[in-house]
Amino acid sequence: MFIRKKKNNSGSISIQVITKIGRKNKLLKTVGCARTKREEELLILLAKAEMERFKGSQPLFVEHDDLVVDSFVETIANDHLQIVGTELILGRIYEKIGFPNDGCPNYFKNLVLCRLVYPGSKLKTVTYFKQHLNIDVSVYSVYRFLDELNTNLKPTIEQIAFEHTKKILKGKISVVFYDVTTLYFEASEEDDYRIPGFNKDGKHQQPQIMIGLLVSSQGYPIGYQVFEGNTSETKTLIPVLETFQKKFDIDNPIIVADAALLSEKNIDALRENQYEYILGGRIKNETEEIRTKIISLEVKEGKPKELKSKNGRLIVSYSSTRAHNDKKNRDKGLKRLEKRVRSGKLSKEHINNRGYNKYLKLTGEINITIDYEKYEADSVWDGLKGYVTNTRLSRNKVIENYGQLWQIEKAFRISKTDLRIRPIYHRLKNRIEAHICICFSAYAVYKELERLLKKNNINLSPEKAVNEIKEIRQLQYILPKSKQVKTRILKPTEMQAKLLDLKI
Repeated sequence: MFIRKKKNNSGSISIQVITKIGRKNKLLKTVGCARTKREEELLILLAKAEMERFKGSQPLFVEHDDLVVDSFVETIANDHLQIVGTELILGRIYEKIGFPNDGCPNYFKNLVLCRLVYPGSKLKTVTYFKQHLNIDVSVYSVYRFLDELNTNLKPTIEQIAFEHTKKILKGKISVVFYDVTTLYFEASEEDDYRIPGFNKDGKHQQPQIMIGLLVSSQGYPIGYQVFEGNTSETKTLIPVLETFQKKFDIDNPIIVADAALLSEKNIDALRENQYEYILGGRIKNETEEIRTKIISLEVKEGKPKELKSKNGRLIVSYSSTRAHNDKKNRDKGLKRLEKRVRSGKLSKEHINNRGYNKYLKLTGEINITIDYEKYEADSVWDGLKGYVTNTRLSRNKVIENYGQLWQIEKAFRISKTDLRIRPIYHRLKNRIEAHICICFSAYAVYKELERLLKKNNINLSPEKAVNEIKEIRQLQYILPKSKQVKTRILKPTEMQAKLLDLKI
């Protein structure tokens, strides 16, 4: 019995096990075809094992183990490794929520998942398709998809997100939280959509848009609306709520929003539409009569008090922690003001009630000084916080509900940092709206991942979980004898194994 190497017409070499019967050679088995020297060495080792098997002996490879392993490893190429954690975990969450899951490649789904693992430019999406799906996609294909994204997709996505949120909250959405943020563009030119305005990031000269976001308790997404960049915050609340009412068949919820949306027009509109509301109160801007009454209340920690105001109940609470921070901020503002006074660069134009400039006063014609008496008098407001409401909720319940407003602030922070909704380089309106729709969907998946981590008792933040997920890889290899293509997930770490077993 011996091993024969036979050259084929294709240039490969067949490795065969031959036995001699009389004067003739009989082919017992063709082990495989080798195209490289390493493959030839490996197939010869396998042929030797076959010879031992034909002889009835147990094949022993001990002396050749290193060569076998080394030969196998050398055949592994980069395109044999595929990142599969995103699809196996985040893809399942995406599908559970009920977002669109059709087409090949499913651009919308993969743009959403890419936003979670590789947030950034659409060029990174090309990398995502290659590493996670082993598909070569042109960035221009991605742009064409954004251009063709059905305008009906936004309401569909919102409806799916709403139904999922409703299911999580067991059918009860009794309180909703609303806030707005600005998104500026890197481009310098404006148009009818991207218009400079007051920007929360201080980019007042940059073209921007505004987004009004509506979430439920615990920050689960409900819907959003995009406005022109120079829209006033106070003019966004009612259009979003009216759109919300038309889309979703639910009773009027309690609206919770911060003081920036506290305007006579908004409050009148909320009343006309029979909404209950909890709004941040600007107690320092109240009438002299109301301000005097607030101070006379002598509110203590944990014991809020209330007054009647033209907009409903005005509840006032006190927090020693807030008082400490208020004093700290006043001190910082005073030091900055003192520095500016010493510089001699202040003028009459700076004497106004904006920020800490209210502590400035003009003596004589050109002498600008700091009114320290006014600064000290302002300390009576340290630690006080007002809430305006027309609900019948208890004072503590009003404060508790308003306290959840940080969830929407967190939603904006997640969108701007973890999902990197900006910078936005798109210029066309439909691409901008498609980009925001993708980010909204990614936020919904993010929140569901956060909920499932808690439910499965996995002590990880969503950010750290995503970092683990995108390191889960799969190896594709070919068996040398049968030429069967197989895949196997590389042995996961302990934490990756927990995430793969996540009950969704």
